Amino acid sequence: MRTRQNRKSFPVYILVFLAPAVIIYTIFMVFPLLDSLRLSFFSITEQNREIFVGIQNYITLLTDSNYAPRFWGALKNNLVFFTIHMVVQNSIALLLAALLASGIKGSSLYRTVLFMPTVLSVVIIGFIWQLILNPLWGVAESILQAVSLEALFKPWLGLPGTALITVSLISVWQFVGIPMILFFAALIGIPEELMEAARVDGSSGWQTFWRIKFPLILPTVGIVAILTFVGNFNAFDLIYTMKGANAGPDFSTDIMGTLFYRTFFGQQLQLGNPTMGATVATMMFLIILSGVLIYIFLWQRRIQTVEM
Repeated sequence: MRTRQNRKSFPVYILVFLAPAVIIYTIFMVFPLLDSLRLSFFSITEQNREIFVGIQNYITLLTDSNYAPRFWGALKNNLVFFTIHMVVQNSIALLLAALLASGIKGSSLYRTVLFMPTVLSVVIIGFIWQLILNPLWGVAESILQAVSLEALFKPWLGLPGTALITVSLISVWQFVGIPMILFFAALIGIPEELMEAARVDGSSGWQTFWRIKFPLILPTVGIVAILTFVGNFNAFDLIYTMKGANAGPDFSTDIMGTLFYRTFFGQQLQLGNPTMGATVATMMFLIILSGVLIYIFLWQRRIQTVEM
């Protein structure tokens, strides 16, 4: 009897607080995901009936002459899109965070200004940059002329070789504030005693950063990397706003998100195909899941081993 009385009852309030979030997340995230996985194994007949086809949709996506070039091209562009963000965005974010954490005057103002593009509408961002880079009435050419670099100006958004890089750099400009804040929070959390000890030992600022600060923020580096990976392979809105669903010119800015939209809903002369669209969405899910698993089992475990 005493054992039963001493045994704590289940904290029902946990269910009360979690239930709304779990229900909403299940309805709007889990159920659509599971239904997309299910739909990718079916095909729709002319009578609008679903028939089970197994993995035939995946074989079609990877080998068919109509789907395969667009899929592999979108995957390649997505990898380029991710690489630019990973190298350029996160490097700039780390540099800015280090400068802000060093205690420069006006750091609060700089943080606000640098983070501001992140909260702006993607439609506004895309429209403004299209105006800036427009070869007819944009101000980009005038700015380059002012610094005697007018020879470098090109219609970057209109050339297949530069369109993807240009859109990627615009996305970097917009979202660099997120990794910057994460790095900044990690840097200011480092104990000041470690910095004082390094200065007493005669370490320069560069040596202190790379030998003390950077190893201590490696967990944050991993988090930023996986957030960049997931965000980039879910990207859609900026490219759709600036280049449309066809991701021109000549599909040079096509990524997995625009391929999914075009395949599922259709565009211009292309009819929508929900089952093939669900197949593209499932491939996106598998790619993202693979990246997350690599992060968990390789990077995170390695960091935990080093800390222990």
